[in-house]
Amino acid sequence: MFKKVLSFLIINLGVFCLAVNVHFFLSPNNLATGGVSGLSIVLHNIYPDISLGLVMLILNVICFILGFIFIGFNFGAKTIYTSFAVSFMVWALERFAPLSQPLSDDILIQLIIGQMIAAAGIAMVFHQGASTGGTDIIAMIINKFFSLELGKAVLLSDIAIATSSIFLFGPQVGLYAFFGVILNGIVIDYALQQFDNNKEIVIISRESERVQHFIVNELGKGATIHTAKGAFTQDSKEVITTILKRKDYTRLKKYIAEIDHTAFITVHSMNEIIGENFKRLA
Repeated sequence: MFKKVLSFLIINLGVFCLAVNVHFFLSPNNLATGGVSGLSIVLHNIYPDISLGLVMLILNVICFILGFIFIGFNFGAKTIYTSFAVSFMVWALERFAPLSQPLSDDILIQLIIGQMIAAAGIAMVFHQGASTGGTDIIAMIINKFFSLELGKAVLLSDIAIATSSIFLFGPQVGLYAFFGVILNGIVIDYALQQFDNNKEIVIISRESERVQHFIVNELGKGATIHTAKGAFTQDSKEVITTILKRKDYTRLKKYIAEIDHTAFITVHSMNEIIGENFKRLA
């Protein structure tokens, strides 16, 4: 129960970060950096009497209807919730924290800060097994009927939205929007890596049994042992491979330094791990 409540709170914090970016950074500067938020900013400029939050809500409803028609009911409850929660929070910020002008004259710094906040929010949402829906659904439809990779389909829809902003807001703002699309992808990838900051550690040590015992009994983690032969010495050695969080790796490294200062260790950052006690394959 606690995990479900924590997951719900994290999703809402992520959604709030997205809403903050849209309301305080993107909308005042007419930065349509893709997604439902970007398309909503474009349409809000055409129909200024309709609040931005309401435009986002209408677009999300349309996207889900199209998704149900062309894809089916393959959307999780979390994704449906987050899609509409973003619209509601943007509407709430418009109502209780209205802005009459941008926070600064420097569009670039606002774009960078806003996208960093949004990327952290999206990473939180993704890490809880949800997505922000919206134009991701359109990308899924494109993927189904035109066999275009999902990532490319998302990028295509975002670029189309950024392109439309050139005609409405001018080339300078449009180019900033293009930069925002690129920056968004880079920062989201980085933020997601921080959530799953696992490391693969490969160890060759004279104290192999003691190292194994420490990994299993002190850290509570598993390891794989295989035998290798040195090319120069032709000696057989045990090679230990394990996957640890940064904190556990620090403990392991300190322990190995105490018992075997000649140990050979290689460390690799892992972008994604599937199976065992990590992420499920399905």
